[in-house]
Amino acid sequence: MYWVTPRHLAGDDDALAERIGDTLAGLGWRMWPTARHTLLHVSPDGLRGAEWILAAYPFELGGLPVAWQLSARSHVTSVMTEWNAYFTTGVPYEALADLLVAIDACEAPDADFEGPEMVLNALSSRGWIRDVDRPRSTAMDPGFTSCVSLEMLPPLIEDADPRPDLVGWQAWAEPALGSPYLWCASFSAGVPHGLVAAFASSLASPVPVPRRTVPKNAEGRLTVVRLS
Repeated sequence: MYWVTPRHLAGDDDALAERIGDTLAGLGWRMWPTARHTLLHVSPDGLRGAEWILAAYPFELGGLPVAWQLSARSHVTSVMTEWNAYFTTGVPYEALADLLVAIDACEAPDADFEGPEMVLNALSSRGWIRDVDRPRSTAMDPGFTSCVSLEMLPPLIEDADPRPDLVGWQAWAEPALGSPYLWCASFSAGVPHGLVAAFASSLASPVPVPRRTVPKNAEGRLTVVRLS
């Protein structure tokens, strides 16, 4: 077992489904398989959902298959989700787990009481650097291998707001310039900034994480703190 840093380049240890499934079970979310061969988890109040959709292969972000879709509704009977967030394979499961804990703790998972500055402040407090040209919308890690940015939404990233030209938080890791993405995440326009900040803060955490395997294209960028 390797304990490595930085977290945003550590990958998912090929255990993204299991680790997040354990987190949701610990939160008391119910789970059942669907006809699309996906695994749907629903919070006790029925307002929040998390679905392992890799088998359905709905679409890609940055050339990587989307693995988890998170969503929230304002009412249990509502057909339309208020917001959605998507995560590809390779995303550090610790950051996704911390986001789910934050979602579970929200009394109103669709309410947004904070501005985008909250996300950037969360990253700045961890030593990430604001983009010189876009200091109010973009921050990068000191090694310039990962980015969190408020961008125009990619195709298929939608929520209850039908207006065109909306922006939402996007995050990705690119271990070397021009190399394949290690992971990507996309938050629809309606995702509360406070929830994105929870993901960003965990993503940028300096605390080492345990891995049995590390991404090959990130090996030169990772530091092994200790073995166990």
